[in-house]
Amino acid sequence: MAITVTDDNSKEFMASSLPIVLDFSASWCGPCKQLAPIIEELSAEYEGRIAVGKCDIEEAFDLTAEYGIRNVPTVIFIKDGQVVDKFVGSKSKADVQAKFEALLG
Repeated sequence: MAITVTDDNSKEFMASSLPIVLDFSASWCGPCKQLAPIIEELSAEYEGRIAVGKCDIEEAFDLTAEYGIRNVPTVIFIKDGQVVDKFVGSKSKADVQAKFEALLG
């Protein structure tokens, strides 16, 4: 299950020893609503192997600025503390799952 990440808990979440997927979205964003169930489903499938977080850009200004998020949805992939991949916009489950698999590779 994806964790809600805010400015208050972001340091703790980002300190995970697991690879991290962080989905930046907004409540008013149509493509974000399309992507949300895919991220939730994959977070359950990869539980214990990948830490998945969801971040509302309107509630986490510092984290959004730190990663230079300008469009939503933006999903970033972090391994060993470094952003290794990202995508902007909605994607199919197969495309997102391929990114999850690459993060584990």
